[in-house]
Formats: sequence, structure tokens, C-alpha cells
Amino acid sequence: MTETTNVETMIWQGGVSGCLDMIDQTKLPTEMVRIECEDVETVWEAIKMLRVRGAPAIGIAAAYGVVLGLQSAEEGEEAFFSRLNEVVDYLATSRPTAVNLFWALDRMRRLAEQERVNFAGGEQLRESLLTEAKAIHDEDRQMCHAIGGHGADLLKGVEGVLTHCNAGGLATAEYGTALSVFFTAQDRGQSLHVYVDETRPLLQGARLTSWELMQRGIKATLICDSMAAQVMREGRVQAIVTGADRIAANGDSANKIGTYSLAVLARAHGIPFYIAAPSSTFDLMIESGDQIPIEERGSKEITHGFGRQTAPDGVEVYNPAFDVTPADYIHAIITEKGVIDPVNRETIDHVLGVV
Repeated sequence: MTETTNVETMIWQGGVSGCLDMIDQTKLPTEMVRIECEDVETVWEAIKMLRVRGAPAIGIAAAYGVVLGLQSAEEGEEAFFSRLNEVVDYLATSRPTAVNLFWALDRMRRLAEQERVNFAGGEQLRESLLTEAKAIHDEDRQMCHAIGGHGADLLKGVEGVLTHCNAGGLATAEYGTALSVFFTAQDRGQSLHVYVDETRPLLQGARLTSWELMQRGIKATLICDSMAAQVMREGRVQAIVTGADRIAANGDSANKIGTYSLAVLARAHGIPFYIAAPSSTFDLMIESGDQIPIEERGSKEITHGFGRQTAPDGVEVYNPAFDVTPADYIHAIITEKGVIDPVNRETIDHVLGVV
């Protein structure tokens, strides 16, 4: 077996006036390039352009982005909090679908407001915000391992699995969500064969997931998205596990475009379809997936994928980046707090501890 390697997606370097070091995921798998984010604009651009992607990783990056944005804030209370609100609102415009982005930004703002009561200057508050960003980072790492533990229990006796997009260490602090299930099964001595959807149009499965699995020495077979039904029909997989970017109160789950198709196919073939996501991915303020905003990205991602034109000039393009899988199609949602099964509002509230 190949020696396993864990990937460190993001590293904060230095103290409160430091910078955020991250992998530029647009360069993988052919190049390993790290970029230093020394200001909030660079973090915004990294989130927008998918240099960092995956709901948990976006939230972590945004939290550190708040710290970077406040490095230039004036010391006075009014000026400091004016800059804080400006930075938070700015980062919130980077991606509309991943709820972790807004969750992390709200958490950073709440901490600042709590400490405003005894405001002792911008430097002290910057230190507190950096500590909070690091806590978000570390908590995500712990959540990923907990998700992996709960999910691996569901794969006992399974040999073949299928996943979509990238929900591994690159999308989180460590281990990932969907891939954490596979990595934890490997840690326990289980051998899995993972079929990886390429994930059109940006090929996150081909570029990132297959790369991560190979780094860990897990057997991976790359397939085109349109091959998933045939793989299921041939009996090659006994479970499907994906991540999620936002989950509504009723369990409807938004994830990378193509996920809903897999859930429909899984039901047709009698294969359990699981979603693995931390509790921070739940947006209990919205009742159903109908209220989840779906990001629509530029047409050139389809007509000029990776710089090569593959469609005629002037063709009309529709490019939603996400779709929503209804709760009825999800066998269970794997969280760090336990497994939500069946997927409904009552079970979600019970597992998440909602009062």
C-alpha cells in the first residue's frame, strides 16, 4: 500500500499580523501551489475563484479573512467596528450557497460584539478574533474525525462506494466529510474501492478527490458523471456518500450539481445514499430546499472549460453550480453528533440537540 499522506489545506502563519497560507486547488492535480493571503481581498478572490472550496473550508478561510481585514482597522471603537462590518459584509458576497461561510462570519461578528461591552482597543480584539478563527479551524478538524467514525460504522461489509465532487481534506480542516468516512474505514483496516465522479464542469472529482484518495493509498476509479447509472447497474457499489453545502430544516440538501441525479439513481437501484456534513452546514432558518439560493456561474466554465473552446460561439448556457436533493431521497445524514435516520425535521432536531 502507498504510504498515506494527510493534506493541510490551510495554515495560519504568525500572530495577529500574520497571513493565511493555503493550497491553490485550481492548480491540482498537476501542480502543488500554495498562496499567501495577506489581505481580505485575496481571501475573497480565493473563495470566489474556487482556490479554496468546500463549505467547511470556505467558512474557515472567511474567519481568517476577518482577521486579515481588521489588520488595517483604526484603533477607535467606532472606526474598528465600522471596518469589521465592512469586512464581514464583503466576505459574505464571495459565494451565496455554502452556509458555513455565513455561519463563520456571524460567529466572528458575535464574538466581537460580545467583547465590545468592555472594549479595550483593537489589538486585543484582533487577538480574540484570531483565537476564534483558530477555534473554528480546530473544531472542524475534530468534527471531520467524528463524522468519519459515525460514517464508517455504516459501511461495514461494503466493498464499493461512489462519491461526487470533493468532500475531503481539501474541502475542510482535515480528513473531510464524505472522504472522512472512507479514510476512517481505512484506518480501521477496511479496504474500499471508491468510484469517483469526475464532477462536471470543473472536475473537482477528477482533479481533487481522486488525487486525495491516491495520496491515502485507497483504490480509486475515475468515471464520467454519466457513467454512474451503469456502475450501479453492474453492482460495483453498495453505497453512495457525498458532502453538502447547505441543509434545510427538513433535510433537503444542496450539494454540487449532479448530486440529485445520483440520489435518484441510487433509489432506482436500491442503494443507500448518504450525506456527510457537520452540524454547521444545517440552516435551520429555512424550512426546505426551495429556499436555498443556487449559485449560477459563468458560461465559460462550460463553453471554454480549462481554456479550450468546446461549444459554438453564442450558444445559450445555463450553469447552476448546485442542486438540491430532497430529504426523501437521502437514506441518512452523517454528522459529528450522530446519524440522522430517518431524515426529517424531528430526527434532525433530536440529533442536533435543537431545543
